[in-house]
Amino acid sequence: MKLSLVSLLAAALSVEGHCIFQKVSVNGADQGSLTGLRAPNNNNPVQDVSSQDMICGQSGSTSQTVINVKAGDRIGAWYQHVIGGAQFSGDPDNPIAKSHKGPVMAYLAKVDNAASASKTGLKWFKIWQDTFDTGSKTWGVDNLIKNNGWAYFNLPTCVASGQYLLRVEILALHSAGNQGQAQFYQSCAQINVSGGGSFSPSQTVSFPGAYSASDPGILTSIYGSTGQPDNGGKSYTAPGPAPISC
Repeated sequence: MKLSLVSLLAAALSVEGHCIFQKVSVNGADQGSLTGLRAPNNNNPVQDVSSQDMICGQSGSTSQTVINVKAGDRIGAWYQHVIGGAQFSGDPDNPIAKSHKGPVMAYLAKVDNAASASKTGLKWFKIWQDTFDTGSKTWGVDNLIKNNGWAYFNLPTCVASGQYLLRVEILALHSAGNQGQAQFYQSCAQINVSGGGSFSPSQTVSFPGAYSASDPGILTSIYGSTGQPDNGGKSYTAPGPAPISC
């Protein structure tokens, strides 16, 4: 059986370059390693969209800290190849392999106590995403790499005050032309929002359940006719709902 150039490229890129969301910053203030985070203790992706690991990643670290933020604050989510940063000096796959193109997304779920709330049964709404720019051929992951592993977004000013889990997710699409081969990297931060507005989501999603393995933003080839990860020049729609608008 002959394999296409795209198939061979996707296979070659499928085994390296994993990462973990492991720190939060608030208006540039680093909150510390694993502080206020529910994060996996390894850098392996979740690939089964029906798994409970789709919520906050595989079971790993826990924290009793709830990070205080204000509506409108600039939030940073720090991804690195392994806990603490690079796996070794000059690690070419830190913060994540350049081949692992895809969107970066952030969701919130309201809870009574972010430190103790169960991750299951929550209702999530998307607050931000960085997907694909057709002009520059730049993916959200490319921007994260340029920022040394940081993904930055503003917490919407209309979000109601109270406690939330903040779920930040990378979806790596380098092998996503085959069903079940898209890679999800997510952790959940525990936050307490003050100074918020009155937004109450009319539509929410559940994890697992928000995504299907056959969603066009998940089962897709991002390689154009020349084998470059430019999505063939087409726009890309990330899975899940659109971010809220205040």
